[in-house]
Amino acid sequence: MNAASNSLSNVFVAAVSRNDQWRQLNALARAWTQAGRSGARAASLREQASALLGTITRLEHCWAYPGPRLLGAVGDALGAGDPEQFTRLVQKISGALLSGDFRREDFAWDAAADGDSNTLDAMPPAQDGSAYKPYFEVLVVTPNDPSTWQRGRDDMARLRRPEDRFHYQAVQVGSFEDAALAVMVNNDLQAVVIIDGFGFASRHNLPDLKAFLARHIKVDPDSVEAGHLATVLANRIKGYRPELDLYLLSDRSVESLAGSDEAAPVRRMFHHVEEPMEIHLSILDGILDRYQTPFFDNLQKYAQRPIGTFHALPIARGKSVFRSNWIRDMGSFYGTNIFMAESSATTGGLDSMLEPTGNIKKAMEAAARAFGAKKAFFGTGGTSASNKIVVQAVCKPGDIVLVDRNCHKSHHYGFVLSGAQPYYIEAFPLTHYSMYGAVPLSTIKQALLNCMAEGTLNRVKAIDLTNCTFDGHMYNPRRVMEECLAIKPDLVFIWDEAWFGFARYNPLHRRRSAMGAAAALTTRFRDPAYRAEYAKFKAEVGEIEPGNPKLMDMRLLPDPDKVRIRVYHTDSTHKSMSAFRQGSMMLVWDEDFHLVEGPFTEAFLAHTSTSPNQQLIASLELARRQMEFEGYGMTMAMTELAIRLRQAINNHPLISKYFRVASNEDMVPAELRPSGFKDFGAPHSSWADLVEAWDEDEVTLDPTRLTVVCGSAGYDGTQFKGMLAEKFDIQINKTSRNSVLVQTNINNTHSDAALLIKALADISREIEQRLSDGGPAAKEAFDARVKSLMVDVPDLPNFSFFHDAFRDNAKAVSNEGHMRPAFFEAYTAENCEFVKLFSPEIDERLANGPPLVSANFVIPYPPGFPIMVPGQVIQADTITYMRKLDVKEIHGYQAAQGLKLIKPTVLAGRKYGGDR
Repeated sequence: MNAASNSLSNVFVAAVSRNDQWRQLNALARAWTQAGRSGARAASLREQASALLGTITRLEHCWAYPGPRLLGAVGDALGAGDPEQFTRLVQKISGALLSGDFRREDFAWDAAADGDSNTLDAMPPAQDGSAYKPYFEVLVVTPNDPSTWQRGRDDMARLRRPEDRFHYQAVQVGSFEDAALAVMVNNDLQAVVIIDGFGFASRHNLPDLKAFLARHIKVDPDSVEAGHLATVLANRIKGYRPELDLYLLSDRSVESLAGSDEAAPVRRMFHHVEEPMEIHLSILDGILDRYQTPFFDNLQKYAQRPIGTFHALPIARGKSVFRSNWIRDMGSFYGTNIFMAESSATTGGLDSMLEPTGNIKKAMEAAARAFGAKKAFFGTGGTSASNKIVVQAVCKPGDIVLVDRNCHKSHHYGFVLSGAQPYYIEAFPLTHYSMYGAVPLSTIKQALLNCMAEGTLNRVKAIDLTNCTFDGHMYNPRRVMEECLAIKPDLVFIWDEAWFGFARYNPLHRRRSAMGAAAALTTRFRDPAYRAEYAKFKAEVGEIEPGNPKLMDMRLLPDPDKVRIRVYHTDSTHKSMSAFRQGSMMLVWDEDFHLVEGPFTEAFLAHTSTSPNQQLIASLELARRQMEFEGYGMTMAMTELAIRLRQAINNHPLISKYFRVASNEDMVPAELRPSGFKDFGAPHSSWADLVEAWDEDEVTLDPTRLTVVCGSAGYDGTQFKGMLAEKFDIQINKTSRNSVLVQTNINNTHSDAALLIKALADISREIEQRLSDGGPAAKEAFDARVKSLMVDVPDLPNFSFFHDAFRDNAKAVSNEGHMRPAFFEAYTAENCEFVKLFSPEIDERLANGPPLVSANFVIPYPPGFPIMVPGQVIQADTITYMRKLDVKEIHGYQAAQGLKLIKPTVLAGRKYGGDR
């Protein structure tokens, strides 16, 4: 690992790199021991070990383990030229970091003690009922002299009691800069104790620290008022890692400070250090608040009670399974707890999903806090149900919704149910990959201005977008909402973040999330400085009018006196967190929720089962707990793993001949990324470049979603997905004509990445051998196959328009239409006809009419979006696309029957304005 890669500027996920460095130091130490104490090789290895240890210790003050004592012993052994002792200590530390033994074993902290550090944290939990106290670390920011720090750590250790449910170690720093750095790199931190009076500058020799912090925790020390550095630090920490509990110790008047806005992020304040036990108990109490899972806790208690069940759930308690002669293997596979904890009861602490008043209500309140929302609701029907709930709650018949045509089908069905009129706006096409990206902001603004020009802006209720998309395209929600609210200040924004639920806990992704944007805009619009900014904008622009050509290229600002922040987020919790399948959440930041609460409740009741799975509910609560404690470290690690995976594939001399991961440059048009950001990692970019791009670019790519192009290896996506599953036991989710989507998540490890790399290398070697053995004929066939997949790709069809029968104004530029009546026309068989796709009638009607009007949704997989919706006039580009499709799965279309169309005679003279 070279010096450049060790710099703070490039190593953002410092905890991951730290473990790598300790393992590298362990290898050097062993080699030094084998070389002996003298000789040129021994001297060289000792010098290398010294240099690497120096690199490691640049950041070690940010963690409690191994701590000053162990590090001092390591340095002493190195200085004494004792390779055996040096190796023993380095191996001890490296092993403890890898296994996690320092979290639970005292020997890991003792330089003189030996122990086995081979029991990984990753092992499944023991079933013997043994108690385990979760471990965490507390950052103490102190003005005290470093010579007194060890005594302070010892004093905190003496406060521990046997009855404490958690245990912790202290990390001490003496400056603003060191505190900020520790917060960024130490995943084990769960609380910060800030003692007023510390300075700003680090005491460590870290020349690149200031530039690193300037990009992530922006503070100008000269602008901080005297005596306010502690509260500035508290606010910056809360903005970067909102899950951390903050405590402030000050010798100022804490009574007046406690009620100030600057102290809002602080959980509790103390008058300096007069109450050390209260500080200790407060820290544990803060951890307990996040750790508590009231529904899951009561579910465990319920499972342990001797209960007679006379309700309609025979599987509860498992008697029908364990006494069975034929399905006892079900009990053997699942164990007893899943049956003991199953019930249809809503009493005894279990609560009701449909009208929560107890522990489910508490669990959802905790989720709202954890994910930065005003309200949170659990969904047990997947985000398919959650999307329909939100659409049906927000929209009523006749409302217009601007929506990406390529959104999940649940949104389209939501429009059918609600009677809202979709105004389809088009995402930019990625024709060479047979997929779409995101909708450009200019397209969204133009659609709103079209409605303004046509007098229908008052009916535009919401904008419905997917963020991030299946293929990883991330909007800039803050900018999208800010500019659209300038045109219509009460717009509702529905963000389908099915794949993006984790974003709250990653400071990189959070800036691209719906709730992150809602919070940022709420703060921004209330700031007096924004009023001055808006006044200047208003003076230059005047009233926003649809005929003003400058509006497309101008950054629009909303009126702070009129704007309302109304944001709804749905996510598939099971897709990015540790929840069971179908677990979903709906997050709400709506300043006018009182106007929606009634319809929301009705929609929730309409789409939520009266028999929700108890384990699913519990898993949503547990996913929340895990993310509050581990989300930061896990999401940063999965992001770093994804970037490593990208580099390993694209830089491999053999694999890259046949496979590659599409870059940001490949996936996002240049005009939507003015930063010029092209790809992740060296030599293309640094973490600083990535942060700049994510702050400013209109659309960017989530690095954890890797589009692996397989067409250049002669495989279509479906074929390659099957091969990976059958031959290598690798599961892939989405495919396109010539690619597969690889997604890293909090479950993935470096071993998983190695498995994929090994598979790609093996396949590449097989291709090489096959082409070598087959001669010119094989090469010619291979090139023809690659050309068909990578060059001869069909153009992607755009949405055309609704038939005049389903439009209020057939001459309008806007394309909204009444999809609900078109959908239900198909319920009457006599109203429909079938025409074969390759029939001459299709071409005749395309040329001369009558129009082909779809009676249903037609959704090919891949790419998975509807290329036809009910009431849409089908044009030649859609027919051409369908005729070129070579996928096996097309929902809404049976080749033997043909296209399902509404008969022209049914549509003649008809008008379906409003709801049927």
